[in-house]
Parts: sequence; C-alpha cells; structure tokens
Amino acid sequence: MKFHFDTAEIYVPDGVSVEEALARTTHLCIAAHQDDIEIMAAQPIIECFQQDDKWFTGVVVTNGRGSPRNGIYGKYTDDEMRDVRFKEQRKAAFVGEFSAQIMLDYPSSMVKDGRQSAPVDDLLAILRATRPQYVYTHNLADKHPTHVGVAMRVLSALRTLNAESQPSKVYGCEVWRSLDWMRDAEKVIMNNSTQKNLQAALLGVFDSQISGGKRYDLATMGRRIANATFFESHDVDEASDLSYAMDLTPLMQNPELDISEYVKGFIDRFSDDVEHLIAEVM
Repeated sequence: MKFHFDTAEIYVPDGVSVEEALARTTHLCIAAHQDDIEIMAAQPIIECFQQDDKWFTGVVVTNGRGSPRNGIYGKYTDDEMRDVRFKEQRKAAFVGEFSAQIMLDYPSSMVKDGRQSAPVDDLLAILRATRPQYVYTHNLADKHPTHVGVAMRVLSALRTLNAESQPSKVYGCEVWRSLDWMRDAEKVIMNNSTQKNLQAALLGVFDSQISGGKRYDLATMGRRIANATFFESHDVDEASDLSYAMDLTPLMQNPELDISEYVKGFIDRFSDDVEHLIAEVM
C-alpha cells in the first residue's frame, strides 16, 4: 500500500504478508496516538486474542513527535520520541497478537485540518483493504482536538464507501473524556472483565508516557473498574471492568446527518434526564 508519507509503516507481528494481514481483519481501531488503541479498544483486542476467525488491526494516525517527556526521555528530540513511540506501538501489537499495526506518521496539525484530504485518502485505502466488520475510533465528545480530528477524518472516509463496503458498526470510544455521563440506554457497553494481565501488559509497554509522568496504565484500569462499579446502583456488579462507547454508525450510514447535532443530541438527552430526576424528588 502507498500512503501519503513514505515514512508510514505496516507491522505484521506474525509475519504473514501485508495483504493477508489486512484482508483477515475483522475489528479495526483507528486512533490518534500511540497507546490510544490500548486505552480505548481493550474489548475488541480481547475478543480477537488467540482466535482464528477474528483479527484485530490497529491504526495510529499521528507521529508522536509532540509527546510530553520526562525522566530518561526528558532530553529526547522530537524525532527520537517519534522512534520510541513507534517501537512501543510495535511491542503492543506483538503482545496483543494484532493482525497488523499501521502507523501513518501524520503531524497532528494535518489531522486537525478538515481541508487536508491526505489523511482521509489513507484511511479510505485501509478501509478498502481490510473491509472490517467493526470500526473503533475516538468519541466525538472527547476533549482532545486531535482525537476529534481523527474521528472526523474516519467518518469522512467511511461516508465515501458504498453501503456494501461499510462496516456493520462504528464506535467512538473513551480516552480523554469518559462517557459515563451518557444515558445508560445509549451507551455501547464493552466488557473487559477477562484477560486483565493482557490489558495491563498492553498498557505497560508505553514506558515513555508512564515513566515520563502520565500514569495512563493506572488511570485506564481505574476508570474501567469505576465504570463497572458505578454502572448500576441497585444491583450487584455483573462485570468487574467496563468501558463505554458512543454509537457512530448512523453518522456513517446517513451522510446528511449533522455531526454536531448528532452529538449534541446525546448531551441534550442527558440534560433532560437530570432535570426530570430533580423534578421527581422535589
């Protein structure tokens, strides 16, 4: 495959051809940064792990050059950080037995610019080569602008596909903003209660972030545990570890839907629920 940047790469952990690795993909996660995949897509990684008929492929869109750094990484240049973060992402793909790991090497500025067609073109090529059943990306209420930019580029690519080539579901997942505020009936609930050791290993390989001062490993696992504990107030927990997603499938299937209004609908319905509950106990 030819991508916009010659420095983009496709890593296949088990050594099959790139064509085979992409073609066997059933679950595709498209994320902004190295480690976003492992934070938001534990459930599909677990679902595909050690399975012959389910394969997970990850895509990281940006290059990681602007990552915060401290400790032994404190004096690393942007280019050195880029290389470290690529190496860490390859490690995660190997540990998680991904079908493939694609790194597109874009600067964040290009991803956040809706006038740039190159990211959409690259994502469209990946979608056509993989034809996944499920696509996971960032939720559109995330507070990180690059995350929202990636989600928007993903939707643009998906809307270009004809209906027969589109995945059955598209989910926007938690990273820089939790989705516990969404109405329970509208949450896509992803159960991560198994393979806790694998989840910890996947998060733990990103040493440049963790030892550099951002405990994404503890924060991610803590949020998942909190989601499970606080999901239901009147019953015992049925799961020990949950993450949430926003269903973006209607935005793919109906290009006429306004993206901002679609997301605002979730917020408005949450606001209505709060008002109604307060009124009930007045």
